[in-house]
Amino acid sequence: MSLTTFEQLQLNAALQHSLSTLDMAVPTPIQVQAIPPILQGADVLATAQTGSGKTLAYALPVLQRIMAQAAPRLGFDRNSRSLQALVLVPTRELAVQVSQVWRDVARPLTQSIKVGVAFGGVSINPQMMSLRGGVDVLVATPGRLLDLIEHNALSLSQLKHLVLDEADRLLDLGFSAELQRILALVAKPCQTLLFSATFEPAVKALGEAMLHQPVRLAVDDVPTQPADIAQSAIQVDEKKRTALLRHLIKQEKWPRVLVFVATRYACEHVANKLYQAGVFATALHGEMSQGARQDVLNEFKEDRWEVLVTTDLAARGLDIANLPVVVNYDLPRSATDYTHRIGRTGRAGAKGVAVSFVTATALAHWRLIQKREKIQLPLTVRPGFEPTDVPPPVSALNDGNGGVKGKRPSKKDKLRAAAASLKSEAP
Repeated sequence: MSLTTFEQLQLNAALQHSLSTLDMAVPTPIQVQAIPPILQGADVLATAQTGSGKTLAYALPVLQRIMAQAAPRLGFDRNSRSLQALVLVPTRELAVQVSQVWRDVARPLTQSIKVGVAFGGVSINPQMMSLRGGVDVLVATPGRLLDLIEHNALSLSQLKHLVLDEADRLLDLGFSAELQRILALVAKPCQTLLFSATFEPAVKALGEAMLHQPVRLAVDDVPTQPADIAQSAIQVDEKKRTALLRHLIKQEKWPRVLVFVATRYACEHVANKLYQAGVFATALHGEMSQGARQDVLNEFKEDRWEVLVTTDLAARGLDIANLPVVVNYDLPRSATDYTHRIGRTGRAGAKGVAVSFVTATALAHWRLIQKREKIQLPLTVRPGFEPTDVPPPVSALNDGNGGVKGKRPSKKDKLRAAAASLKSEAP
């Protein structure tokens, strides 16, 4: 008989009660697979897409293990600045969201569980103050965690559970060196859980280095492309994209739209152009303070903005309830990020719309995204926005790969090529 309830997954009565207060009665596929081995103390390497319920898949069994190990105050001296469970995430927004999930589950428990959160981009002092007296669980970005350790604000010497959430994104954002430093500080033995949306070679190598005889999990019944999202691609000239976006918002009567662009400058530029045209739009990017970013997100979730223009900062982890439309104003650099972007809509059984703008220079890149993500979308043209730009020759696209991340020449490759060219031209 398949496991279909949290009781069958051997979660204790206290956690089942917490889930009932959150109206969660049935576990998701990744929770069904992950909870039993984590409860047994095994290391886990799991691939699961965003929106699959993976945060609870590791949070619930880790909480139960912490509670089972507990004396009245969880079995350790809070003045020692140590913690029981550490969750590493790639971005500030994800840190806030994941820590909130832990707090929501821990709040109804009779046993006091203190959950902390730490991320960069803000003053370290308030975070250090919040760690006084210790925390049981800390959700943190790697850089800020190391800052706190260097300030003697906490210790990893008694850590029992280490989680890497969005491991592929951690590596993609260049946290490899920080992860190695953190791993060197973690006491052994320590249960280690690695969750990733993809199982690329770098993730595989990280898992082999970190995990001890891990249980390998994958959610096979989650489709690569969400079935409840109506996807389309519109061919348009680069200079006409903002006008086309404004036209679609008005014609399609979209109440809220999340728009992805490539750069921070484009965030401000597109948002300002829309606002000047009477569309209530604002920007969200990494140069904003954490407080400003959180305010903008909260306002967008409360329907106080029609359009939120952002970079891939919002491509993963953010849960915006009932978001009807996502627009790729610029195509994502990484083909896999296409799925993460459009996954912001069509969540929790709702229907969604995802529209991608394809310019002449991005045409080869779009073809590669379709090939790698196994989708086939006809390029459409909107009346009044017929494209006239001509695609550049393949030689202008760095060997025709369309600029997909992971296939572009590296700096070393370019230097070698330049050196070889100079050598061949030498008399």
